[in-house]
Amino acid sequence: MSQQSAIEWTDHTFNPWWGCIKVSQGCKHCYAENLAARYGHTVWGPTATRRTFGEKHWQEPLRWNRLAEQAGKHARVFCASMADVFEDYPALEGERQKLWALIGETPWLDWQLLTKRPQNVVEMAPWTTIWPTNVWIGTSVESQAAADERIPILQAIPAHVRFLSCEPLLRPIDKIDLTGIHWLIAGGESGAGARPCQPEWVRTLRDRCLTEGVPFFFKQWGGKTSKSGGHVLDGHVWHQFPASLEVEMVSATE
Repeated sequence: MSQQSAIEWTDHTFNPWWGCIKVSQGCKHCYAENLAARYGHTVWGPTATRRTFGEKHWQEPLRWNRLAEQAGKHARVFCASMADVFEDYPALEGERQKLWALIGETPWLDWQLLTKRPQNVVEMAPWTTIWPTNVWIGTSVESQAAADERIPILQAIPAHVRFLSCEPLLRPIDKIDLTGIHWLIAGGESGAGARPCQPEWVRTLRDRCLTEGVPFFFKQWGGKTSKSGGHVLDGHVWHQFPASLEVEMVSATE
């Protein structure tokens, strides 16, 4: 596993396992399913066996934690890019318990747990009213319907950081409640058959974040590859993080 993640809004990516089940329109062109198939792994669907990993793999975050402690700065870990930690798949319960223990052993890592199943979080997570400060919970919101369904559930979870991933952004989200939301990521779809993302959809979310004081991170326009359309919005690169409410923009000409 590489030291640095290619995903711009995190430092590392850790997958406790590979595989999932599609649950909404945002899953239609799942990059993780396509990548797994490219490596010859059939791990998608209710009857497929998930791919799990050995001890060496699970030691990696412990190393990242030591490096972060030595640097005196927390590192972000996206978990999981090739799965959903909160998938209701009974055979994964043992792996999930290993993950909770690992999170407890790595206080210098901020764990970004992104799910399309926020309704399972409270039942599956080991924490009750007091959550570790290094656990961030996010949910994917690709459309107004997904926003209406998932955001209220996320808002009720007592995580240190609650965030939204509006990627792939497939429809306009004109009504969005950002109460209790600490971060919003937006981006278009990439890969074969990528569905287009309209600039006004992204601007609506950015402007709402600016009004509400919620950090906004625009990842990509999307296209054939994640880099196809770039990530410039109205002449700027918007890369804000929940550690600071300060607007951090970079001119596209710099």
